[in-house]
Amino acid sequence: MTNMRMAKRHLPSSPFKAAVAPPTKIFAVGNRVSHDVYGLGRVTGVEDGVAVLVDFGLLSKRIASPYTKMTGL
Repeated sequence: MTNMRMAKRHLPSSPFKAAVAPPTKIFAVGNRVSHDVYGLGRVTGVEDGVAVLVDFGLLSKRIASPYTKMTGL
């Protein structure tokens, strides 16, 4: 038997507020970013909400959404 986590469904009749999804980060070509592992970089390509291509100087990486370790500057 596997232990699977499923998202809980919010019932409209519930007296408790529904959980709010965290805002999605949006990056554009040319934006400067900071990554927890790779450091400072510049966005060189965007794959509509799926991933971004970032040039970190000596290294280019494809960072997939939800971009938890990357912030815009």
